[in-house]
Amino acid sequence: MSSSNDTGHRRALEFLKATGIDKAVAAVVAVGSLLLFGFIKIADEVVEGETRTFDEAILMALRTPGDITQPIGPPWLHEMVRDFTALGSTGVLAVITFGVASWLLFSKRAKTAGLVVASVVGGVAFSNLLKWSFARPRPDLVPHSVAVFTNSFPSGHAMMSAVVYLTLGILIARTQQTLALKIYVLALAVFLTALVGMSRVYLGVHWPSDVLAGWAVGACWALFCSFILSGLQETGKVEPESKAG
Repeated sequence: MSSSNDTGHRRALEFLKATGIDKAVAAVVAVGSLLLFGFIKIADEVVEGETRTFDEAILMALRTPGDITQPIGPPWLHEMVRDFTALGSTGVLAVITFGVASWLLFSKRAKTAGLVVASVVGGVAFSNLLKWSFARPRPDLVPHSVAVFTNSFPSGHAMMSAVVYLTLGILIARTQQTLALKIYVLALAVFLTALVGMSRVYLGVHWPSDVLAGWAVGACWALFCSFILSGLQETGKVEPESKAG
């Protein structure tokens, strides 16, 4: 059995080498495919109404027993979660993107800045297209703690926080020389993305399945854009990353 596994492993490596695909590329494709499959699966369940029980159970678990108009927890927690959800708002993400793009321009990396802006703008357009296509109504079980203006699926806040924070996290992580710093930067990006998504469910403005789908498709988009940027940098079509130290 071991000999058979070793032979299969060698053949796989030979195939990747022969086709010019290294392990990093294979990993990116595998993770991206998994995320895309996750989104498609959730979307299919939502269309068929299979997530209703799960969605309602989570929403109700986050409400005060006997008073579904109030989220669980003290008033200061309610205000804090509203602050957290703003981290995924259009205004905040636009300011962050503008700040990073400006820094890249001042660092004489105009092409990289353009690709970062294009990835975010493209993500916004794709998010709106998905919302329009599925046209899922917002949760009607509990009152909304913040104003909402668009359809529910997928969560725009969850998707765009993944697009922005993960794209920038990957970009910054690639400038770090130590593994510990790379992990820290990526973990921070994931934490911010998770925080925004969970806040949307807590505030009653999204079904949990909206957020899960937003995370999946947003992370897939960020991974794809970062992969394209990396490829263009390696071929010299875009400015290479500055190395720390």
